[in-house]
Amino acid sequence: MGKQNPPIMRKIKSFVKREGRLTPGQTRALDELWPRYGHELAAGMIEVAENTVLEIGFGNGSSLVEMAAAAPETSFIGIEVHRPGVGALLMGVEKQQLSNLSVYQDDAVEVLQQCIPDNSLARVQLYFPDPWPKAKHHKRRIVQFEFAKLLHQKLQPGGVFHLATDWQPYAEYMREVMEAAPGFDNVAGKNEYSPKPAYRPTTKFEVRGQKLGHGVWDLLYKRN
Repeated sequence: MGKQNPPIMRKIKSFVKREGRLTPGQTRALDELWPRYGHELAAGMIEVAENTVLEIGFGNGSSLVEMAAAAPETSFIGIEVHRPGVGALLMGVEKQQLSNLSVYQDDAVEVLQQCIPDNSLARVQLYFPDPWPKAKHHKRRIVQFEFAKLLHQKLQPGGVFHLATDWQPYAEYMREVMEAAPGFDNVAGKNEYSPKPAYRPTTKFEVRGQKLGHGVWDLLYKRN
């Protein structure tokens, strides 16, 4: 029997499932399009194209669909636990007639551990994750030292982990974790934030926040 790698992360979830109501369009998309664009955790390891971007927690999927439409030469994989968001993304895939975007509806840690080969991803995107602001909930934050270790394992050499948040204390926390994580270099320089890359769309949520004076902080870390 072959040697199996033990799980490297604790079982505390970084999300709480709030299912929400599916629209008729989302229900139809899940029923009709999932067999074509969906991945099943139980299927195990998948083949990953050389230029593949994986996004964790894509929300309603609009920005991920926009990125996939703008870069047809790149393969995109989205991970989202909420069914309405997955349904919305599938609707966008259908509308844009995309062939370079697929999706998991599972825990991102489990997907990375069980389905994504080592040294395979060109970029991992984590945009506006739940900051879990209360101190007693910090253990639920997805950005932890062990999570960085897992991403280092899955990124190609030279691959990039791109984080973005609109909550400054979380930006500082994520920067602290990633600066201490071995095997990563801050693209902007030690302890620096990066300008927003052109490939990351500006969401309506961001625009609304900017009008209210809210900042957005991007962090890019390259696997060395």
